[in-house]
Amino acid sequence: MKISKHNAEHYLWGDNCDGWHLVKNTELSIIHERMPANTTEVVHYHNQARQFFFILTGIATIQIHDEIITLNPQEGIEIPPLIKHQMRNESNQDVEFLVISQPNSKGDRVNL
Repeated sequence: MKISKHNAEHYLWGDNCDGWHLVKNTELSIIHERMPANTTEVVHYHNQARQFFFILTGIATIQIHDEIITLNPQEGIEIPPLIKHQMRNESNQDVEFLVISQPNSKGDRVNL
């Protein structure tokens, strides 16, 4: 079956952010997420999950440890397990991106 954010399981997170589960099983999670302008997620890390963030639209800022990295459309970054990070949208436009986690990050997140 074809999947998109229009027919995927939807959830809300953070400060009015959206997520759509494109793939959701124990080995792999692929989520299409949207962050409105000037929103951030909590600084956190994952014990086991390796994540890859890929920007679809907008400009995102991600903090990895103390390094600030700007991600433009069609750019991505890999975050290994145990590395603290925080996705931010410091712009005045929505940011949409994919978050790919292997294994699934559910129950694996440690907020700081």
